[in-house]
Amino acid sequence: MRREVPLLITGIVGIVFVVSYFIPHYPFSEMEHWFSDWFAIVAACAIVLGALNLMVVSGQKIARRKEGWGYAIVIIATFLLMTIFGLAGGTGFRETGTGFDWLYKYTFIPLSATMYAILAFFVASASYRAFRARNAEATLLLAAAFLMMLGRVPVGDVITCFMPEGARMSDLAIWIMNFPQTAGQRAIMIGIALGLVSTSLRIILGVERSYLGGE
Repeated sequence: MRREVPLLITGIVGIVFVVSYFIPHYPFSEMEHWFSDWFAIVAACAIVLGALNLMVVSGQKIARRKEGWGYAIVIIATFLLMTIFGLAGGTGFRETGTGFDWLYKYTFIPLSATMYAILAFFVASASYRAFRARNAEATLLLAAAFLMMLGRVPVGDVITCFMPEGARMSDLAIWIMNFPQTAGQRAIMIGIALGLVSTSLRIILGVERSYLGGE
């Protein structure tokens, strides 16, 4: 029963959501609303459990002086700081709203921007390895990337200024984005959708049970 009940609940919920999409009438529409409310409740409980698990794991790492335990101290300290300011509420904190808003705006957002800036170097490194003209496909990718980058900067139009309007480098970059790129993106999205449908059917029918653990 420990596995049959979750499989039964998953199958019923999945079937109801599929049917309610095509038949948005009672009782399926009402059941969809019920399940959505339960999803919100389960998600809230999962957030609480996740936060407690984070604190326990970080505390164990500090107690045992494992590698990177200094970062665990930062995690616990920042978590408690954000929680305290979030629960405290209040307004008028340096014209930004609450203290939580101030921390979010002047601490979290700059740190997120810094993280994305660091990722840019990894993207550049991966692009360098991917754009090597080893075969016809890689050569086509390299040429398209070169034209796109050249068409996105002013120097591209300066080089092709002698060409008529509509045939300059910026126009070529727009054409690549609107047609070849869109066609490839749609093909990828169709493949993702087919994979999502097949995986969903496996979960609803009980074929895929990896989310239960131990299988």
